[in-house]
Amino acid sequence: MKILAIETSCDETAIALAEASGGLRAPRFKVTKNIISSQVEIHRPWGGIVPNLAKREHIKNLPTIFKRLLGNKKLKLNLLAVTIGPGLEPALWTGINFAKKIHKEHFPKARLIGVNHLEGHLYSFLLAPKSKNLFPAVALIVSGGHTTLLLMKSLTSWKKLGETRDDAVGEVFDKVARMIRLPYPGGPEIEKLATKGDENAVDFPRPMMHTKNYDFSFSGLKTSVLYYLRDHKRVRRADIAASFQQAAIDVLVEKTVRAAKEFRAKSIMLSGGVAANKILRRKLKIKSSKLKASFFVAPTKFNTDNAAMIAVAAYISHLRGGKHALRAQANLTL
Repeated sequence: MKILAIETSCDETAIALAEASGGLRAPRFKVTKNIISSQVEIHRPWGGIVPNLAKREHIKNLPTIFKRLLGNKKLKLNLLAVTIGPGLEPALWTGINFAKKIHKEHFPKARLIGVNHLEGHLYSFLLAPKSKNLFPAVALIVSGGHTTLLLMKSLTSWKKLGETRDDAVGEVFDKVARMIRLPYPGGPEIEKLATKGDENAVDFPRPMMHTKNYDFSFSGLKTSVLYYLRDHKRVRRADIAASFQQAAIDVLVEKTVRAAKEFRAKSIMLSGGVAANKILRRKLKIKSSKLKASFFVAPTKFNTDNAAMIAVAAYISHLRGGKHALRAQANLTL
């Protein structure tokens, strides 16, 4: 099955072409093209995403990327997929309207399908080398907008164990980065600076790490960093970055591993933009090994927003008969 997917939920304009096979029992994917146009430099001066600027760039970039992907060839598609949420509504609508346009003009015989962006992240582990007997699995989705822990019984059945009660972990990385005068996006900048710091320099709190439930809270950690900077005028930014990063990761790892133990998970899956963090990846991999559980995370290029993961989610959704209205749903959930 040939799938063309479009992703415009936030500040990345992305189109991918993929081939899928194997069905729900043994899905396999070959990403033949995966083009991403980043808007980081556009939004960096503002310290975050400006929705109308994102919309403007998507409108400008989509035809260009599509032309690059298509070239002079005529494609025969089975599925044309587009992200319908969650995300910034103006950005989502640009992708949806563009998908409708090319569906009519280029691919009238293909099925046009709306895709949940979070399912794209969730299923991105299918782009990594994998083994059999994956389930039950514990899946951690961590990004700028979401921090969610799931128990997956199969590819099509899952239960939400917990989520953040306030800020998403990626959002807090961005906010702490601004506190210590690092540019947007903050996650990669904090990770880079942290390599030069002492993770034990400041004993920041680990909110809700030992509560019995699987919810998260990162607002208190953010506030703790703010107060520490207020009360300590002479600090090494690298130490703040390393200590904050360690506190956030400790909470994520502790709760994920505890869930894996409780539900006797055969695998742990990590996805979302924050999954690109090398320390988080390494710690979860080590913990998974000790539990004799498999660890799955997509290659780094598929962690942040991209259209390849949307193609994967579209294939699974198509097979299970999922249907989403082709309209922007900014607050769509799993």
